[in-house]
Amino acid sequence: MKKSNRLTLYIIVAMIAGVLLGYLIHTQSSPEFIKSFSINIKLLTTIFLRLVQMIIAPLVFSTLVVGIAKLGDLKTVGRVGGKAMLWFITASLVSLLLGMMLVNLFKPGAGIDLSNADVSGAKDLVGKTQEFNIQKFIEHVFPKSVIESMANNEILQLVIFSIFFGIATAALGDKAKVVVKGLDAVAHVILRMVNYVMNFAPLGVFGAISAVIATKGLEVFIFYGKYLLYFLIGIAALWAVLLLVGFLVLGKRLPELLKRIFPPLIIAFSTTSSEAVFPKLTDELEKFGCKDKIVAFILPLGYSFNLDGSMMYMTFASIAIAQAYGIHLDLGTQLTMLLVLMLTSKGIAGVPRASLVVVTATCAMFNIPPEGIALILPIDHFCDMFRTATNVLGNALATSVVSKWENSLEPAAAITE
Repeated sequence: MKKSNRLTLYIIVAMIAGVLLGYLIHTQSSPEFIKSFSINIKLLTTIFLRLVQMIIAPLVFSTLVVGIAKLGDLKTVGRVGGKAMLWFITASLVSLLLGMMLVNLFKPGAGIDLSNADVSGAKDLVGKTQEFNIQKFIEHVFPKSVIESMANNEILQLVIFSIFFGIATAALGDKAKVVVKGLDAVAHVILRMVNYVMNFAPLGVFGAISAVIATKGLEVFIFYGKYLLYFLIGIAALWAVLLLVGFLVLGKRLPELLKRIFPPLIIAFSTTSSEAVFPKLTDELEKFGCKDKIVAFILPLGYSFNLDGSMMYMTFASIAIAQAYGIHLDLGTQLTMLLVLMLTSKGIAGVPRASLVVVTATCAMFNIPPEGIALILPIDHFCDMFRTATNVLGNALATSVVSKWENSLEPAAAITE
């Protein structure tokens, strides 16, 4: 059995074991023990995520700079970046519109139980949105110190610095070859570290799943069933759209891509963290046939600008909260909300529970009680699983499609493990 297949098997076994242990603890233990167990078992997930976060900043910087430098002239950088942004903006609009159409069709807000609101969690999120304004948006996008950006794993700020650094490196030509060669070596070292870090993935998955089930129990899958079901219908529809477009561009190679990214999808789904799979996704896309310079340029951009699952959830959740409070939003207001979400979501990538923070800020902007976010908090973890996996799929497709458009997608036979 291949090492990658073994890792996938271990992750799936860890998920099943996590559900079983979590349910056993939930049904056989006191509330005090359950709370203590959840805190302690999540340390496994914390270890895994911190190991991944440890390598994200050097990986983004080294791969993006090398990618831009290898692209060559600024005309090529602009052309590839333009194609990427075309995909990102189109995919974001489709995701937002799909969420808006489905929430109006199914009206899930009418079925939400107001008595089960997690008010304490809502207060925490409302507190975060008080700082959300244009000034904070600009500060989040443009770094004042690259060291600070790396320390805080601010991917969008790192992308901005790396683009400037990469363009300057490309402009210097031969003088900067030693820099490119050095950073290329750093990127390969970090990617080798990825293989070591991924060995901890099953433990991280086990800790995350068992903690949630121990706290919420299996009833959480039934509770709010209608809301979750309608959201999953939306996710399925979004996957269908993304895969259809992917098939139109990639053709018969689409199944091969899905096979490649299956382990990252499972890890993202289990840990609800796109960051957790960034290094592994980089490695798998290069093995699929995407040129390293394209992957290094597109993927970090996608993590800031191409969050398809999160985008769909934002319109879905915002309008569902309005429905729960009996607030009617006409079509013009909903379209305005869509555009606001399109802009505000780009400046808050990487923030924990970013989707909920954006939804809360948007609700306040449109006179919808922001505390309404409490209505969906009990099942947000499970919604987050699906939207995170969708974000990973969207970025993998974006990178592969742009590679194909650039005639830089190597045939399967040319790829070596």
